[in-house]
Amino acid sequence: MVYLDPEQMKALKDRARAERVSVAELIRRSVSQSLQGQVEAPAPTPDVYARLVGIGSSGQAGVADEHDARLASALTRDHLR
Repeated sequence: MVYLDPEQMKALKDRARAERVSVAELIRRSVSQSLQGQVEAPAPTPDVYARLVGIGSSGQAGVADEHDARLASALTRDHLR
């Protein structure tokens, strides 16, 4: 018998529902992966990608449009030091 905290059980049920498998099947998979040392990272949710938007905001206009030229300029400048 395995005892889980209520938060763990809720998370397990939510994940099982999302993957459309039983809680028991999800536990069996997790145990097998853990015993094999091949624990897979959970698939990222769409909000993970949405949070990337604007992460590198420079405040300068045209950076995305001129990305290659700006990168080449920065690399050249750094290598001339």
